[in-house]
Order: sequence, then structure tokens, then C-alpha cells
Amino acid sequence: MQVILLERIAKLGQIGDEVAVKDGFARNYLLPTGRALRANAANRARFEAERSQIEARNAERKSAASTIAEGLNGKTVTVVRSAGETGQLYGSVSTRDIADILTSEGFQVSRNQVDLKNPIKAIGLHEVEIVLHPEVETKVTLNVARSSDEAERQAAGEDLTSAEAIYGVDEDAQLETFDPDAEEFFEEGAEPTAEEAEEAADEEDAS
Repeated sequence: MQVILLERIAKLGQIGDEVAVKDGFARNYLLPTGRALRANAANRARFEAERSQIEARNAERKSAASTIAEGLNGKTVTVVRSAGETGQLYGSVSTRDIADILTSEGFQVSRNQVDLKNPIKAIGLHEVEIVLHPEVETKVTLNVARSSDEAERQAAGEDLTSAEAIYGVDEDAQLETFDPDAEEFFEEGAEPTAEEAEEAADEEDAS
């Protein structure tokens, strides 16, 4: 289907460009969301008559998106979720969840503006791209943790899936240091070494 773009569409074109797209993409997305018009004589005439207003509206939306992007850029948001010891979430964090969280913090973001390839299913620091306008994108970091305290530790660089984080012990500390002089490492009744026999004889002479 041939359509006239009413805003810039990535990998398609700019405002006013006439491009060929798949019928489904046009009917399910471009046309109903007001991003394009069917390319015919009537719509071409309509577009040219309204071009200045269309471009002005686009500039307004871009400006509003840029303002939101400035507040979001580089922002870290804490998301508390239940998770197992290995860090796997009991559930996931979806585009809707992210949009709701950002909206609750005062940013107008819809789920369709959250560019998340797959739902987040593990704790950790996750960078997520937010497409606020065809010409305005920004990124936020989601600090997904089991509690606010763990989120702070995670932000400081701690791996919350390590044995130390899970059990409260240092993995290296679990290995006891071998002390060759400790009595427990000698079997009862074992023959003494030549050095031990010599030391024992010296002690006996001294007494």
C-alpha cells in the first residue's frame, strides 16, 4: 500500500514522503494512529493544504518529548520484585510495568514508547530505551532487586547472585586454611617425623 507519512517513521521516511508499506502495517498501525494517509489524489491535496499545521504539530510534540527526555536521560529507577536465590524473578517486568513506574514518577510515558525486546526476568541493572518521539530517544536504567536495601548494594556494584549475597558468607572464607602444625591434622598413633623425634629428645634432655 502507498501511504503519505504525517511524521518521521524510522527506516521509512520523513513527513510528506510517499512510501510503499505492507497492507497490515498500514491498516493496523500507520493509518489508525494518524501517522499516515492513504496515497491518493484527495489525500495528497489534503496534505499539501495542511502541511504547515502538520509540521507545526510535529514540532510541538517533538519539543514536549525533548523536555521529558531531559528528565529521563540517565535516570535510574528502582524496581522491587520477588526473586529466587539465583536472581530469577517470580514473574517479569514488562513494558506496561516500566511505563507505569515512570508515569508514577511524573513522566508521561506510554507502554508503546518503551523499547523492550523481551520482558526482564532477572534482578540486575537493565538499560532500557525510551522512544518518546520519532526523533527523540533516551535511556533509563532499571535497578531490579529484591528490596530497596539490595538495590542500593547492587547500584554500588555488588553481585546479588553470589554466595556472599545469598548466604551472607564469603565464598573464599568457606575454605579452611590448612595449618600443618594443628593437632587435628595428625592421625592418632602416627609415627613422628625425624624432626619431631629430635625436638622431643631435646625437650627430654632439658628436663
